[in-house]
Amino acid sequence: MSNTEHGGIQIELAHIFPIIKKWLYSEKEIFLREIASNACDAVTKLRRLISLGEAKGVDAENAKITVTLDKTARTITVTDEGIGMTEEELRRYICQIALSGALDFIQKYEGEGDASQNGIIGHFGLGFYSAFMVSETVEVVTRSYTGAPAVHWTCNGDGEFDITPDYDVDGEIGAYGTAVIMHISEEGEEFLNEYKMKEVLEKYCAFMPVPIYFVDADKPEEAEQECHCHEDGEACTCEAEGKECTCNKPINETTPLWLKNPSDCTDEEYKEFYRKLFHDYKEPLFWIHLKADYPLNFKGILYFPRIANEYESLEGQVKLYYNQVFVADNIKEVIPEYLLMLKGVLDCPELPLNVSRSYLQNSGYVAKISAHITKKVGDKLNSMFNTDREAFEGLWRDLKTFVEYACMRDRKFYDRVRDIVLFEKCGGGFVTLNEYLEAAKEKHENKVYYATDATAQTQYIQMFRNENIDVLLLDRVIDTQFITTVEMNGENVKFARVDAETPDVLKDDGDKTEIPALKDLFAKVAGEHTSIAFDRFRDAAAPAILNVSEESRRMQDMMKLYKMEGMSDFPVESTLVLNTASPLVHKLTSLCDEGKNELAETIARQIYALSTMSQRPFTADELTAFLTDSYSILEKLS
Repeated sequence: MSNTEHGGIQIELAHIFPIIKKWLYSEKEIFLREIASNACDAVTKLRRLISLGEAKGVDAENAKITVTLDKTARTITVTDEGIGMTEEELRRYICQIALSGALDFIQKYEGEGDASQNGIIGHFGLGFYSAFMVSETVEVVTRSYTGAPAVHWTCNGDGEFDITPDYDVDGEIGAYGTAVIMHISEEGEEFLNEYKMKEVLEKYCAFMPVPIYFVDADKPEEAEQECHCHEDGEACTCEAEGKECTCNKPINETTPLWLKNPSDCTDEEYKEFYRKLFHDYKEPLFWIHLKADYPLNFKGILYFPRIANEYESLEGQVKLYYNQVFVADNIKEVIPEYLLMLKGVLDCPELPLNVSRSYLQNSGYVAKISAHITKKVGDKLNSMFNTDREAFEGLWRDLKTFVEYACMRDRKFYDRVRDIVLFEKCGGGFVTLNEYLEAAKEKHENKVYYATDATAQTQYIQMFRNENIDVLLLDRVIDTQFITTVEMNGENVKFARVDAETPDVLKDDGDKTEIPALKDLFAKVAGEHTSIAFDRFRDAAAPAILNVSEESRRMQDMMKLYKMEGMSDFPVESTLVLNTASPLVHKLTSLCDEGKNELAETIARQIYALSTMSQRPFTADELTAFLTDSYSILEKLS
């Protein structure tokens, strides 16, 4: 016969309560979110019962929540005009930790439908106890919409409580509803401050679905009149008298912009919402209004902020909400890493209110949200390009860094936007890669020429321009990495900086014979890491150009970008190409033949220095030598 005994683990309230007080949430200020969320739920439940015909003779249309700070009494009170509780419900939902009244309500009145659609915030039952994180004693005064007698409950920090049935509310609540009175402890002292309270309310409750009013008991005049400015087309008393409105206004917006249909929102509303939420008075470039239904079920608005330059912080801020309740700032697991420069809001009712990063990292729902956002961003960029290319080009320099980085990080995103990525031309204007290659196929098929500094490389650019070859301007650090991505993604194209090689189209027929005396002279001047070559250019103005191979330069750029210690100064192999069509080269040849070696060397140094100037800045020693040679030549000419 078996002696096995079946049972359940028992936990003494006295043992678990101190743990809940100390460790329930990482931030104490969340208590206000939890208590306000419960109050919102109470109103939402009552409205739902009214709509179902379960609550007759009850009105919750104008129900509100009031948060009262009384510094003298050291209390914070959250009062709602919601469903209230009977004595039995209070014992069931308040006296038993983690037994959620919201969950019972959903199961009873919402059937087997999607619980995330009913607007009820809390499903867990622990949130109420967050009040003890900042309180030494918590009182609850509640009266059910059913007309049952009011009940008073009080509990100290050890979890010991008293219940008083048939309680005389004495104006603490209305005909029905609940007041949670928190007697603030020393640990919660910071919250007995008007500005701190307003800051927390604005952070966590700015978009809760029930109007929330804040009252400072030390300033009763501010609570004398609730604000109904412009409701039903009428102004409140003070505005009717031509004064600035001083009424007590709700601290929250009950119908945030993201809940509205995009077609019902104006550009000015989007901009105002952005300014209000992020205190950024630079207008965003554009925005994407997200409304995803089954199976994802989330809403939001994402803004592309205006970035002054590529070195400005790309750290955005996407606020995560759960049924209009703030959860966290910039939960990076929900947004693809390369979209973190965006600002905006996401309201995801499928996520738990008290979401953890480990949950987000392993959630299939979150992965689908991320993929959906990426698709919508790509679709928006394509739409802008196709419907108003001129406006799109006007935004491109602001968008460029983001788009290039996103393409580098996500091949699917690259494939989605590859045909609308723009390249700026030296001299102005934009082209797509396909447009550039189509125009170039007769002169330099599948080869793209670019410059990184339109001023320093102007000599090279002009040589290409003389042959009607467009040169693209890639003047940001990320550009070199991006074009490598383009080449690797099978575009059958090669990028070359204008000083990486001399294309055949720039060369002329005629004598290209190597001149040994000049080769030796320039080898001495240029040093061991520079090869000397001879060619004949169609443009005879430049006596020489200095070329650095594309591969060497990109390697050097990468080492600088990633700050590889000691590697950024690694010598790069270069080639000095002497132009046999140049009159100065012929003059220099004559000087060598005549034995005027000192003057020839001075001129050779000057030619090499001028060629170097188009490649990179001089070192201090090089600049000194260049100036000395320049003065020497001027003296000889005077």
